[in-house]
Amino acid sequence: MASLADRITSFFNGSDSTADEGLRDLFISELKSVYYAEKRIVNALGEQAEASTTNEVRSAFLQHQDQSREQVERLEEIFRIIGMKTEERSSHAIDGLVSDARIVISDTDEGSLTRDAGLIIAAQKIEHYEIAIYGSLLTLAHVLDFTQSAELLEKTLEEEKETDRKLTVLAESFVNKQAKEEEEQHPGSHHSSRHPAHTTDVTLGGPLGV
Repeated sequence: MASLADRITSFFNGSDSTADEGLRDLFISELKSVYYAEKRIVNALGEQAEASTTNEVRSAFLQHQDQSREQVERLEEIFRIIGMKTEERSSHAIDGLVSDARIVISDTDEGSLTRDAGLIIAAQKIEHYEIAIYGSLLTLAHVLDFTQSAELLEKTLEEEKETDRKLTVLAESFVNKQAKEEEEQHPGSHHSSRHPAHTTDVTLGGPLGV
């Protein structure tokens, strides 16, 4: 029987046929999951754009919505490359993140800059999820020697990272500062529900980068 070290080496070298089959199944499963996620994100970005206060934030969401549609098509191309029927697998993770974004909308005043700040935070949570899953799929594609799929996944991964950077720059440039000024002028105005459990201090850090 091969030692654990030998089995690990074979696993990552792609020379273990059993592991290779298992990794291919895992790749397909995660591909179905991210396909479901991207289609949900396309719809969610439309909702977030409509709820945005400023043209800058609205434009950022609409641009990424167009990009996400292209990413959906890219995933469909990967399904064709590996000879699989295009299918979805539901993801509780993305369902929860989309739900969080809707809560931001319901818990902030329409037309407030704090809503934009909250939407950027929610959007970056989704971006970080996408970066994680695309990064994992890219690693699997390399191990499985899915060269064409890896090229497509790498392109999408770089787009997600760039979107995350753009959202951070957008937040740092004006949303965080203006939301703080808005709160100082009208204390508590950014919480329609007035429930402490939903209080958000956009100056504490996290995706807003401060």
